[in-house]
Amino acid sequence: MSSHQSEPDGHYFSPRPEVASEPGAVELVLPEGRLIRLATDRGVFSGDRVDPGTRALLVEGPEVTGPVVADVGCGYGPIAVALALRGGPDVQVWAVDVNERARALCAANAEANGVADQVRVVAPDEVPADLVVDQIWSNPPIRIGKPALHDLLVRWLDRLRPGTGTAELVVQKHLGADSLAKWLDDQGWRTTRRASRGGYRILHVRASAAGGDGSRDGGDGESGEESPK
Repeated sequence: MSSHQSEPDGHYFSPRPEVASEPGAVELVLPEGRLIRLATDRGVFSGDRVDPGTRALLVEGPEVTGPVVADVGCGYGPIAVALALRGGPDVQVWAVDVNERARALCAANAEANGVADQVRVVAPDEVPADLVVDQIWSNPPIRIGKPALHDLLVRWLDRLRPGTGTAELVVQKHLGADSLAKWLDDQGWRTTRRASRGGYRILHVRASAAGGDGSRDGGDGESGEESPK
């Protein structure tokens, strides 16, 4: 997510934001022309506008493949809602975020856009241990720091369906996108640059043939400067 997001008085990655609620709304036009209206608030990531990294991911990302898709770090739900609308009624989207205010907004936005039955909004500890996903989309939380980011990516990429699962990650170039891609490659996930757009890299990550075994190192390998998203 972008370093330009306006979060002057609260951390969007806190489980319970301390800043007072100040509801707002944003609009997102998908590349195919569909308009999505989304409720927002203070204390969530990019609450005053749809983050440009999120926009880049939705423009440059592939078709939605299912039947099980995950939006890791869903915020108030622009990616999760877009994936459900694009994927059709047979696609289930797991929308995951540590921030309870963001989760409530994501659920409300899924309802308002007619995809509540497809979007399951959960906290990280509510994800079933045996969940296997076909596709991951994420504007990952760079601000949590390199070790925590690596651990997050390891845990989720190990959930990809062996041999066929893929992930699409958007990371700012100057926040270490290229070195993160190298780190992912070194960990055994074949990673390529799908596109570059407006200072962002869209990274395409493939599952390993054997799937995850929980033994990967989520430590602080070289993934570039970890400034706020």
